[in-house]
Amino acid sequence: MTKLKSVGPTLIRFDWAMKRLLRQKSNYAVLEGFLSVLLNEEVKIISLKESESNQESPEAKFNRVDIFVENSLGELMIIEIQNSEEADYFLRMLYGVSKAITEHISLGEPYSRVRKVYHINIVYFELGQGNDYVYFGSTEFRGIHYDDVLQLTNDQKEFFTVENRRNVKEVKDLYPYYYILCVKDFNNIAKNSLDEWIYYLKNNEIPDDFTAPGLNEVRKRLKYDKLSEQEKLDYEHHLEQTQYERNSINTAARKGKAEGKAEGLAEGKAERERLKVELKTSQAEKEALQGNVVLYMHRSGSSLDTISSLTGLSQNEIKIIVEKDADR
Repeated sequence: MTKLKSVGPTLIRFDWAMKRLLRQKSNYAVLEGFLSVLLNEEVKIISLKESESNQESPEAKFNRVDIFVENSLGELMIIEIQNSEEADYFLRMLYGVSKAITEHISLGEPYSRVRKVYHINIVYFELGQGNDYVYFGSTEFRGIHYDDVLQLTNDQKEFFTVENRRNVKEVKDLYPYYYILCVKDFNNIAKNSLDEWIYYLKNNEIPDDFTAPGLNEVRKRLKYDKLSEQEKLDYEHHLEQTQYERNSINTAARKGKAEGKAEGLAEGKAERERLKVELKTSQAEKEALQGNVVLYMHRSGSSLDTISSLTGLSQNEIKIIVEKDADR
């Protein structure tokens, strides 16, 4: 039997759990707890759908895990965990939501059948620039003259109630909701239930006094010791691959920085040499001009004092110029 290395915390990482364990119906309670805390309403999962990240192949990506949830209201929830930095991540969020919407409506169906989508992003890298660690995004229409927000009419509210869209109170409720949890920026001070969840996402451990919905299920179901021997090996491989990718990115960044610094130094040296040449050329041109003025004034009969006052040269420097010209 292969000897397993120590993995530190007794709880397994949430991304691997999403990939292998949380897709099991018996473990839905973990995700339901997390979603209920994040959305501040009770969430009941009806089904989980397979996603591109749930591929078991050598080419499968380890730095990203996502899961596709349908709740009891027929709403769609995309939960995505991203470990490695992607410059176009915001656009991929948009693509993921658009794809989910179009895939769940058939040609010819009324637009009232368009599903509500929640895109929940758990990121472990610096995404954008901001001071918070939890961000929410939605779509609203604001007047450019009066700064008012466009609202639904009473008839529209009644229409969506008939369509079983119970959560639609405002126009923005019809559009996708985006959540971004910047785990790296969390300061490890848990002030509420969501903070307790983020603490677990960041540290792979849960203090005994944390009581957020779903965390007790995490304690029970996501223990490393409860994994089978093969699952432990797979988990070890996941950790190694994740660390490898992170190290590769950091190495590439350091290498690029070093190459950029070397290139900058080379360019700086070349620029200094160019300026030195220009300075020498300018100095030579200046000296040649001064020499011509001195010789012209000397040939015109000007005294040394007059030439010195006009050129700024000492009388000795003037004599040297005159003598060199006489020797030619």
